Amino acid sequence: MTFATSESKLEQKQELEIQRHIRLAEDDLVARIQTALDNFTGLSKLEEAQYRNLLHVAASTESSEVIKNFLRYQMGREEKWGRGKNSLAEAIIQDIDNWIYKKALAIAEAAGVEERSPKVNEIKIDLIRRYLGYGARYLKYKREGGGS
Repeated sequence: MTFATSESKLEQKQELEIQRHIRLAEDDLVARIQTALDNFTGLSKLEEAQYRNLLHVAASTESSEVIKNFLRYQMGREEKWGRGKNSLAEAIIQDIDNWIYKKALAIAEAAGVEERSPKVNEIKIDLIRRYLGYGARYLKYKREGGGS
């Protein structure tokens, strides 16, 4: 019984550390999605409903590949997300594959979580959801708050 209690305390400590480091990453998450949106020249074509659909996909999956698949589907369907390497979809995919993935690994390491643990994916998905959520707020500002 002592083992289970000490293991539970370790898991609680790790979870608190993970959440602390995620909160510390929020400024960077906001800055990265704002940069992606600022650099996208076709922002006036992107509808809020389409971006909300991306948020719904992110909320309904535990897979970054599903999110990236949805973005690629949107790129292939219409030009509202842009096309090719200068598209908003590609910028988001690049952030997911590079910056967010590396940040998730760093947070896991700081919390004492092994690199191969499923917890790393949970951290990554949490970061992606926050990143996209901050993007929805900024998109609203850009489109209706005079930021475009």
